[in-house]
Amino acid sequence: MTSSAHILVVDDEPAIGDLIRNYLTRHSMRVSVASGGADMRRIMAQDKIDVVLLDLGLPGEDGLSLTRHIRAHSDVGVIIVTGSGEPVDRIVGLELGADDFVSKPFDLRELLARIRSVLRRTGAARARPEGSGQAPVAHFAGWRLETLSRRLFSAGGAEVLLTTGEYELLKVFVDNPNKILSRDHLLQETRNRDSGPFDRAIDMQIARLRRKIEADADHPVLIKSVRGAGYIFTPVIECS
Repeated sequence: MTSSAHILVVDDEPAIGDLIRNYLTRHSMRVSVASGGADMRRIMAQDKIDVVLLDLGLPGEDGLSLTRHIRAHSDVGVIIVTGSGEPVDRIVGLELGADDFVSKPFDLRELLARIRSVLRRTGAARARPEGSGQAPVAHFAGWRLETLSRRLFSAGGAEVLLTTGEYELLKVFVDNPNKILSRDHLLQETRNRDSGPFDRAIDMQIARLRRKIEADADHPVLIKSVRGAGYIFTPVIECS
């Protein structure tokens, strides 16, 4: 998967773009570089991108605005690159649908590992093998989740778009119905991370997921909070 991956670096510092391109190219990845939002949109419209490395500190339209734009139009993997040490920037980025973040200055080996991790979660899950037939399907509370294609459908047949993080979170819940899942467990399963600033990100992502699958997100019945323990997914799951 990584050998054919196309990575888009969005950074207004040419030296950083060149550094990342040279390193990832040596690891058999294809790399494009954009200096800002206009270049990013042009490249994404012209070619298939697997992961976007998105700097937060861009002039004009910043990285958070671009993350919001990407998530409105694509399920491509997004890794935020930030020089800010403020956890709030990371949390907001994850809340907007980013898959991971890397802090500047970064180790190129760590960056490569994070790209590969996002590719495993997005590209491999997105790929549907030829001749595989109908994807395994999980049914719950009128919803239908196709686990190989990562597609969610309502009872009326309308598709509800999920970000990578939302899908991973829902899949963990579907695989563990009626079990209390701690934030640490959810973090390990969806991001392979311990808690810290990410525990609030899980809460925020659950709030986003509730807005998509609950009849009333303010009074959830599918994803319930368990005070001091975590969350529990209550529906009966039927697989086909």
